[in-house]
Amino acid sequence: MRITAAKPLLGYRIELQFDDGQQGVVDLSSLVGRGVFSAWEDPKVFTRASITDEGALEWPGEIDLCPDALYLQMTGKRAEEIFPALQRPLSHA
Repeated sequence: MRITAAKPLLGYRIELQFDDGQQGVVDLSSLVGRGVFSAWEDPKVFTRASITDEGALEWPGEIDLCPDALYLQMTGKRAEEIFPALQRPLSHA
């Protein structure tokens, strides 16, 4: 899963597009002020989001977010839906 486009929006939301064509908005406001995300207390820092060569989202100061987690949050899907290897085999009890 790779992010191919990112556009910071007001209210610490970000519009994302992924390499499978899925696109939508993720609200990251709950992270503001927590640990490394205290840098976002200056809204100008949040607007400096960029995409790494690996397709992750990053900001100055070595702040980054996993594209898989953002995809799950954006789509509302469960990890097992995206990564079939995580599915538990059915028991025949």
